Amino acid sequence: MKKTKVVCIGEALIDRIKNNSNQGFTDFLGGAPANVACALKKLKIDSVFIGCLGSDELGKNFIAKFNELKVNLDFLQLDHDSSTRVVNVDRDEFGDRFFSGFETNSHSCFADEVLRKQLIEKELPNLEKIFQQTKYLVTGTNVISSPISSETIFFLIELANKFEVKIIIDLNWREVFWNYSSFSSEISKIERANLIKKFLNHADVLKLAKEEAFLFFEQEDPYLISHQMLKRPDVIITDGKNPITWYINGLQGSTDTPNSTKIVDTTGAGDSFLAGLISKFVSASNLTNESQIKDCVKFASVCGMLTCLGEGAIEQQPYFEKVNKFLGSLIS
Repeated sequence: MKKTKVVCIGEALIDRIKNNSNQGFTDFLGGAPANVACALKKLKIDSVFIGCLGSDELGKNFIAKFNELKVNLDFLQLDHDSSTRVVNVDRDEFGDRFFSGFETNSHSCFADEVLRKQLIEKELPNLEKIFQQTKYLVTGTNVISSPISSETIFFLIELANKFEVKIIIDLNWREVFWNYSSFSSEISKIERANLIKKFLNHADVLKLAKEEAFLFFEQEDPYLISHQMLKRPDVIITDGKNPITWYINGLQGSTDTPNSTKIVDTTGAGDSFLAGLISKFVSASNLTNESQIKDCVKFASVCGMLTCLGEGAIEQQPYFEKVNKFLGSLIS
């Protein structure tokens, strides 16, 4: 059986992005694993989202979007004792965003912190059927900032290994998640870093930004980073508009990104990039030479760039046809 599904695990949240006038905010659906799941569907790849939302209006809005895109929600959890997380996002003059904290709520934690292993175990036969058809499990590191969701992701990774599902980890370092967590706020920076580096050893594919490479590995060479890790994973390092460096299938190289003077908002660009890369990995039978890998990375970089041409992450993600049209314009 050819494996074609991708399971995305972690946070679905609201990006409350400051308007250009700085006079107010606009809410957009976001969260890296949710973004990847949605972007994959637009790129004609079957995706499954496993996460937890609050049983609130924001959660309902998310479910409506997932259903619109036909993302599989068989393992989505709704929690009545926590709320869907809202992230405050500020932007600088270049469209680059930074997280300034979370909207306060009356609950002790956010819904994405309480993704429960016990509820997934009740659906285990169905999940095992999904994993038989799954090529990749995709997650980030925010999920391990809570002991409840951390237990769940380790359980799911163990199950994925049983079915020979490859693990993709986007480091996606967001210190604010740890600082505001009712569970992990007391953990020191050194302890957090050690927890994350240990978690990254589960990766078959690791995607990280250049600043994350320096922060956690003290260098930016994807080959050397790979060889610091147990599974010698493929490593892809992004750096905004600068070339993407990579070590994939034992080959190393770099790929230029497309330029645009119309960048509006970079929120979710990395998630669209990752979805684009995964979509090519799913469809490729074997990546055995540098040219094939560069084509995959270029496709992914176009997915990321096109997402930056408007506000928000999921709404701006390109469909497969739009990416190919743009690539065709580069050739002609």
